Amino acid sequence: MRTLVIDTATKACSVALYDGDTVIASHHEVIGRGHAERLLPLIAKLPDSGKADQIVVDVGPGSFTGIRIGVATARALGLAWDVEVTGYGCLTLVAAMARQAVGATKAVDVVMAGGHGEYFFESFDPKNLSPVGAISLTPQMLAERSQAPVVAGEIGADVTAIIGDREFINILPDAACWHLIASLRAFAPNPIYGRAPDAKLPKAKLA
Repeated sequence: MRTLVIDTATKACSVALYDGDTVIASHHEVIGRGHAERLLPLIAKLPDSGKADQIVVDVGPGSFTGIRIGVATARALGLAWDVEVTGYGCLTLVAAMARQAVGATKAVDVVMAGGHGEYFFESFDPKNLSPVGAISLTPQMLAERSQAPVVAGEIGADVTAIIGDREFINILPDAACWHLIASLRAFAPNPIYGRAPDAKLPKAKLA
């Protein structure tokens, strides 16, 4: 079975085409913005333009715009190809990638920039399971909650200053690593933003 994997939830934009558990082809670019312009050309560069028997997509948490683009594209292709579309967690994939780098016996905290000075945070045990799920934390809350010996994700000087002396792995999700979490429970293909949207709808005027 072929699987198309789409990941646009962070500064990275990546796609991968799998045959079973084997990556046939993949592309990964750290672009910051512009996922809408880059995603379809990257898919088109895959063998058979990425045509697959199923599609999986990163549903977040992460960039509001990036998540929407990835999920909308996955749903559109799923409808066009008449195939199932499912999702996976952004922080779950980062934790699995980090564990592959440092060893499977260590707990991992994943930290990603969340906007407005907050951070998306999720703690994973050595089996890559998360007892609580992703949450958005202020710097003070992050300092109190993070306890794992390994911290992975979007790690800048601000994060290292908040958390202190740990083993840090600066890493963004990559669709070509989806096989690391393929056996975990699939999510519905719906965005997980992790916090309230920045934009507020105007209040309706009373008649």
